[in-house]
Amino acid sequence: MTDPSTLDLAVIGGGASGFFTALQYAELAPGRAIGVFEKGASFLQKVRISGGGRCNVTHACFDPRELAKNYPRGSRELLAAFHRWQPNDTVEWFEKHGVSLKAEADGRMFPITDSSETVIECFLKQAREARIALHLKCGLQAITRDSNGFLLRFENNPQPVHARKVCIAIGSMKASPLLRELEALEESVEPFVPSLFAFNVSDERIANLAGVSHPYVAVRVAPSGTPRHGPLLITHKGFSGPAVLKLSAWEAREIAAADHRFDFLIDWLPHESTESLRNRFAENRQHHGSRMVRNSPVPPIPRRLWESLAGSCGSDDSTTWAQLSKPALNLLLDNLKSCRFTASGKTTNKDEFVTAGGIRRPTLDFRTMESRQTPGLYFVGECVDIDGVTGGFNFQAAWTTAHIAAVAIAGA
Repeated sequence: MTDPSTLDLAVIGGGASGFFTALQYAELAPGRAIGVFEKGASFLQKVRISGGGRCNVTHACFDPRELAKNYPRGSRELLAAFHRWQPNDTVEWFEKHGVSLKAEADGRMFPITDSSETVIECFLKQAREARIALHLKCGLQAITRDSNGFLLRFENNPQPVHARKVCIAIGSMKASPLLRELEALEESVEPFVPSLFAFNVSDERIANLAGVSHPYVAVRVAPSGTPRHGPLLITHKGFSGPAVLKLSAWEAREIAAADHRFDFLIDWLPHESTESLRNRFAENRQHHGSRMVRNSPVPPIPRRLWESLAGSCGSDDSTTWAQLSKPALNLLLDNLKSCRFTASGKTTNKDEFVTAGGIRRPTLDFRTMESRQTPGLYFVGECVDIDGVTGGFNFQAAWTTAHIAAVAIAGA
């Protein structure tokens, strides 16, 4: 363990934001003593599994104002922060350190190797070259102020560690024993609720459609929530995909208050109005009356989904457009434009586990990421009450806040 008198910076947490803080600080203040302390048995575990093992490093959105719109909590504070470090800076930093990124059609950016190990190896290599002391299985148990900074006590180590500055970068603090220590320092924490999760739904209309995807829908909490747009995936448990994950993020607290049991509406054709569809179906009745309804899917609705939606309107497999009754037609229109489902719980998205909540944003100076209550104590990444939608935005917030903190600490 590092000698207690030598640390200029102790970073608590060996994940994305913690490592990046340490690396940035080492570049800005070479020769300073830095220690990274991780309570787990390995570093950068969330980086390792992100994007199905590919690591969605950032998003190809280079306008700070547009970028900030992807954060249900923290968009105002991050708008200014992104003027200091945004995805373009992230791409340049990784390129400089031997990791080239590529942008996919949806804007997500990955290493060209399609492997998160590329990012992990880069970080570990840079840490070794900067002589950053890396400590595993060292969960922080106590933090107290002293005349020269902070005195830190870690599990599995009887020797206390002194640090001039401390950066907390432990990811979600939900159920963390550190909460007691931070409360003792009078730090203020927003309550924790899940964000980025799939909806559990039991409904005959999707009972046999697991694996069916739709390229673009609008999903909103009933009756009049704000619609969230994007692809949707039907799973064996219900619904997932970017549109659902966006809704779960933006409405995280409201949905949590309902114990994740709520009604929501899906517009399967958000680019087409109800009246336009009604006219389309009237033409089908007039010009293609003998064609079966189940054989007339409206693109881009997948055929199997169309057959299920049409069948739930009271018509059978042989019903033609000429035979479709007015009540059945109206029900079909409702199923296409405001299809109601009931969520009976949630399932964590396999690659994304994000929590809304954490250190209250007003208690931090976002020019430095320093606590207004405890000078010398900094917070970065997901332990702050900031979270983004899926697509690389949470990692970008980690890189940005880490950079701002490192610059401030190096200049302090």
